[in-house]
This record gives sequence, C-alpha cells and structure tokens, in this order.
Amino acid sequence: MPQKIKLTECPRDAMQGIHDFIPTEIKAAYINLLLQVGFDTIDFGSFVSAKAIPQMQDTAEVLKKLNLSTTKSKLLAIIANYRGAEEAAQHEEITYLGYPFSISETFQLRNANTTILQSFDAVQRINELSSSKNKQLLVYLSMGFGNPYGDEWNIDIIQYWTEKLVNEGIKIIALSDTVGVASAEQVSDIYPKLTKSFPSTEFGLHLHATPNNWHTKIEAAYKSGCTRFDSALKGYGGCPMATDELTGNIATENLIGYLQSQNELLELNFDKLREALEYSSTVFL
Repeated sequence: MPQKIKLTECPRDAMQGIHDFIPTEIKAAYINLLLQVGFDTIDFGSFVSAKAIPQMQDTAEVLKKLNLSTTKSKLLAIIANYRGAEEAAQHEEITYLGYPFSISETFQLRNANTTILQSFDAVQRINELSSSKNKQLLVYLSMGFGNPYGDEWNIDIIQYWTEKLVNEGIKIIALSDTVGVASAEQVSDIYPKLTKSFPSTEFGLHLHATPNNWHTKIEAAYKSGCTRFDSALKGYGGCPMATDELTGNIATENLIGYLQSQNELLELNFDKLREALEYSSTVFL
C-alpha cells in the first residue's frame, strides 16, 4: 500500500529572513488559515536567540493565538540549542522539535556557533529531553547536498552522520538543501541510498530552489520515493544564516500541482489554501 504524502508548510522559514517585523497578530492570522488547510505539519516558529533571528522573537505569543481545536495539523518549532529545546518543550501544543544539524563545519559554526561534535552532543541531550516531555525530535541534515564554503562533502559523510543519528534513536530526518545547490541527480542518488540503508527511519526533504529549477528537484524526489516534503506558499523564505541572497523554499502551490499531476489524492481544503495564498500578500509586503 503506497505511503500517504505528508506535507509540511513552513511559514516560519518563509518569515524568518524578513527584515521588517511582521506583527504578531498577522503571523497568527496567517498560521490559523494554514491550520485549516489540512497540512500534516506546520513549521510555525522557533525558540532561538532574538538577536540572531529577531523575526521569531514572538513565537510563544503567536502560539497563544493559534486555534488548534479543529485542525489535524501538528506543530513544529525550530530550536538551535538545549535552552531553546527546554523552552519549546514547555508547550503542550507542540509535537515536533526541529534541530538543524549541519554536516558543514563552517555552516554549523555560522548557524549555531557550535562545532559539529558539539552539535551532535546537543542532539543527544535534546533527544533525551524530548522523550521526557512527550515531544519528537526531527533532525534536519543541513547542507545535505553540498555547501559553498569549501568544506568536504560526499555521500559517505552523509551516511556516517545519518547512522550516528539513527543509532541515537532519531526517527525522522529531513535532508536539507540549505542553499539550493542540490541537483535532481543528487536527489535521485542520495535519497534512495538513505532509505535503503535505514529502512526504519522516516526521511523527508527540505529543498530550496529558484522559480526555474524546483520542478526537476521535486520530480526526482517523488520518483525516488519521498513522501515527506517541506514547502512554503509562494516559495518565500530561505535560511538567513546561509547566504546573503536567499534561495527560496519550494512553492507549496507548485508542489501540490505536481503531486496532483501524479494522481496523488491530497486531503486538503483548497478553499482555505486559496484564502491563505491571498492573505500571504498581507504577510509578505
């Protein structure tokens, strides 16, 4: 029986690099619309340093304004260290804690001011905390398709760190194309190798792309058996710690269109999706 497609909508990723502060009420109104669409998960905010990511300083306030009574969507919050995990874990409404673990030493230092080994130690501690607080730790394997910093990158490095994460009990890993360098060929090569090597682990893809190259990446991912996709309406966002010029997320409407062309039955409220698309122009001025 084919696995159900799981879509994660990422308003947090879309908003975090916006320079002008988006009012809390507008963030909450937007996410409340997204909660009515029927996505599997909403990556809604992050518990990180306000100095590093000022746009996300109101995540706890946004959470208080969310209507979760009728949605089937689960909430995911990004954390960058143990302190952030402690803060996020206090909120019963959050299902997933998302931790970016980079296989690029340069990016790990740039993103969280820690080495890869220090970051792996944090994963171990955060996973223990997550288990004790009834949360699930989702690890993003960032710079999963290469990096612009000259750090060594190859499939053996990916396999090595994936095995270590799996051995620590991490059940969900999202291979992340942090700066949009992935090719369709890489996706077709790497994703099946990971799923074959670690069959008990759920692998997703968090791809970044330009408007001109999203299709080949998504097609490669789908044909490689991927059933867990991250995206953001209209392709907004990207990682502000990665490059000066952001490469956007995969546009959700494009992803949905592709999946429908493959006869995937998506249990989504398309009226609410259109409403959220229209409201996005209020969020992203």
